[in-house]
Amino acid sequence: MTDTNLGPHEPSHVITRSMDNPTAGDAISPLGHATSATTSRKRSHVIPANNHHRGASEPVDAAALTQALNGVEGEAKSRERTPVGSPSRKRQRIYGDRFIPNREGRDLQASFSLIPDIPSPATPSRPKKRAPHGELHFQKKVFDGTVPQPTPPHLSPDAAFSPTSHSTTINDPSRTRTPPSNQTSTSLVPASLTPSTPHKNMFTYMSPQHHRNGSSRLTPHGTPGSRRSQRGPNMDPTSDLYSTSPIHFDSQRLLLSPKKTPRAVPKVPFKVLDAPDLADDFYLNLVDWGSSNNLGVGLGSCVFMWNSGTGKVTKLCDLQDDTVTSVSWIQRGSHVSIGTSKGLVQIWDAERCRRLRTMTGHSARVGALAWNDHILSSGSRDRSILHRDVRQPDQWLRKLTGHKQEVCGLRWNAEDGQLASGGNDNQLMVWDKLNANPLWKLTEHTAAVKAIAWSPHQHHLLASGGGTADRRIKFWNTQTGICVNEIDTGSQVCNLAWSKNSNELVSTHGFSQNQIVVWKYPSMTQVASLTGHTYRVLYLAMSPDGQTVVTGAGDETLRFWKCFNKRERNGIGGEGMGSRMEQWSTIR
Repeated sequence: MTDTNLGPHEPSHVITRSMDNPTAGDAISPLGHATSATTSRKRSHVIPANNHHRGASEPVDAAALTQALNGVEGEAKSRERTPVGSPSRKRQRIYGDRFIPNREGRDLQASFSLIPDIPSPATPSRPKKRAPHGELHFQKKVFDGTVPQPTPPHLSPDAAFSPTSHSTTINDPSRTRTPPSNQTSTSLVPASLTPSTPHKNMFTYMSPQHHRNGSSRLTPHGTPGSRRSQRGPNMDPTSDLYSTSPIHFDSQRLLLSPKKTPRAVPKVPFKVLDAPDLADDFYLNLVDWGSSNNLGVGLGSCVFMWNSGTGKVTKLCDLQDDTVTSVSWIQRGSHVSIGTSKGLVQIWDAERCRRLRTMTGHSARVGALAWNDHILSSGSRDRSILHRDVRQPDQWLRKLTGHKQEVCGLRWNAEDGQLASGGNDNQLMVWDKLNANPLWKLTEHTAAVKAIAWSPHQHHLLASGGGTADRRIKFWNTQTGICVNEIDTGSQVCNLAWSKNSNELVSTHGFSQNQIVVWKYPSMTQVASLTGHTYRVLYLAMSPDGQTVVTGAGDETLRFWKCFNKRERNGIGGEGMGSRMEQWSTIR
């Protein structure tokens, strides 16, 4: 039978209360757990007078109920005398770990650097948050000085009871209590369930000075043990802290420094000589400048000498029934060798204008000659190279056969004892001393190799240039046979010569621009490009002092260019090259 109306014989006590003011009845819960004291919802509990309307499994402790009611009445009376505001339900402000500075009119880096020398702890201490006085006082008053706390399910003492037993008391010793002291209970609640602030700085600061020095130390200056006095305020006026420019100070200094002016090379020749009958033949070598400051030029069947000191022109020889195909001066002395179209090699004394010797051995024209002290090497159209010792009566000492077509380039490296030869078969060969077998056969060029030059600044460095189909200058390490550098010049490479005073070289070109180019090694940037010849610049020679180069072309002119600087008196030279003993080579 369901009771829908309560008659006068069945009185009931209706108690409506707010959960903001918990009573002893809150300790009794059908599930055996204490109801939270901070619940804001209103609840109405109906407690009937007789036990007919309660379950048999929920007995009521009359003493506890009477004590709870008395406490509520006393609290109500105290509230009437002293009004206390209800606990604030305002949402607490949450502080995150993001730091968003105000950049308006403030230099954060400069401000941080100017902070006085006061050591600071790793994390500033914060006051512990406490509950409002009214709420905490009320909780303590209701629960006899203790405040119930939520307990993890696996640590709850109610887990030992059966689900049907829900009867608990307020002073149950098995219930978890939190004393009002600051001591924390570590025996019941594990450390993983108690959040804590990590004791470390959220941000790491590093001084600009340490940052510039490449310091990899990540210890912040605010940590204990480090002292800001080691750095102090940055008083450098050139520091980036006080710069109003977005450009770094070092970059400003580089930009404001005076620009290094490139070396000026005159674009026009300072002297031009007529050279009638100068052959326009790529495979010949008709111009050479000797150590006695005499320039030898083969014109038709004659050889002329021009003294650069006096400007005097001397006719050395006239071959009646032959043609001059190559001219080469000995390294030290006044002897000059002449190759002819009939395969002969003649040696002349330039001071006395007297022929000393005629040597045979070739069956075709001799287009290339090279000296190495007393050894004279000759390359011919018959594809052979002959080594001759001018001190011996024999015509030749050693015969080298490796090229398949005419030998048009020949250069000795006196320091390393190596000979480089280039031919019309597109091959570049390196021979070690007087050995009959080549040390290296370099076949990367795709055209005739006439331009050959050894570097006077670096051992085993050889430069070679290819013809019209190749147009490239290649640099070789003759110890390993590897090409270490190359550049496409865009035109036929006819001649190469290294500067004696700097790490530069000059090249002459044919089709299609007929220019003379000065290169900076190893960057291979152009220092200057000189033009003036109207035909291929087939001939090139350098003065003994290394400042002037002379070029010859099929336009029958010889042009003198001031391409390089003079070697300094202290022997260091324009680019740090040269022997220090050369400072004693001159009196004044």
